[in-house]
Amino acid sequence: MANTYSYACKDYPEMEACPAHFTTETKAELWKVIELHAAEAHGENPSEWSDGDRAFLADLIK
Repeated sequence: MANTYSYACKDYPEMEACPAHFTTETKAELWKVIELHAAEAHGENPSEWSDGDRAFLADLIK
């Protein structure tokens, strides 16, 4: 069975109401989905995320 990686937007502080949850086979694919979701659903610009932001998100990936 292949490894999977998942992220639930509700785990991020102040995003508890967001129902988005993603599971992928690679971390690279998951990062792309997280970034797309953040841009489309939350109006964020992932290119503006700091290294600290990315490290915090990485800790939420299971």
